[in-house]
Amino acid sequence: MYCKLYLDSFFLQQVILNLYMLALVKKIMKCTATHFRIFLGAITGALITCVCMLIPLNTLYGRLLIGIVPSAVCMLWIAFRTVGKTLGKACLIAGGCSFFIGSIIMWILNRFRQNMNAGEELLLMLIGGYGAYRILERLWRWMEKRQKKEQFLVSIPCSKQEVPVRVRAFVDTGNRLIDPVSGKPVCLISDREAARIAENFRPEKYHIIPYQSVGKSRGMLDAYELPVLYLEDGVNRRECRQVIVAICNTGIAKEDSCQMILHPGVLEE
Repeated sequence: MYCKLYLDSFFLQQVILNLYMLALVKKIMKCTATHFRIFLGAITGALITCVCMLIPLNTLYGRLLIGIVPSAVCMLWIAFRTVGKTLGKACLIAGGCSFFIGSIIMWILNRFRQNMNAGEELLLMLIGGYGAYRILERLWRWMEKRQKKEQFLVSIPCSKQEVPVRVRAFVDTGNRLIDPVSGKPVCLISDREAARIAENFRPEKYHIIPYQSVGKSRGMLDAYELPVLYLEDGVNRRECRQVIVAICNTGIAKEDSCQMILHPGVLEE
């Protein structure tokens, strides 16, 4: 079976689709790149794909599969200068975005390209690609907005400090820690941040919280009851009293932006 392929049209199609894909990767991974580097990466990826089309293989899809990995790696490196694990993550995101955009384009072409010339088919393909790009962009914005709503800035007053200690926290629906005596929900805080508010840890407010995890069958966490803390989400400020906070020695990395894990039950009180 033979098929006729116009490399000039194919090259233009690849450049446009690569631009959509690189723009999405930039938004999702928050990479810094100039418009020139993104455009240069899109052209390079299109050139590599066109060269792979000249490889003497029996199937068209075989040529395309051979060109996917090298074109993606070169594109992402030229556009964002990513290496190592970051490059691998960018390749996975790029692959997912490309698959979605390609699926939308193929669905549109299969439904509407009958009795169309090459120019009309190219225009339809670009419109479909742009529509898919906008869908993914809006979906990512919605996910980011939802994630921001689940993050809080926690202010913890300390009597010996003029300014309250501020800790970034997020709500974890998987946090099911409960104080066995009072039945109150338990939040987690890193040991580094716990040292900053140690003056609030009074012996009469000490609790022992049992827990179970995958890495360790069971254990005990030291916890204290804080008299008051404030949750801020950028719009509202909420006061929470008698909040039990357990000190977590593992599970919260020092480089994480959020150093406190809130129990969903705290927001319901």
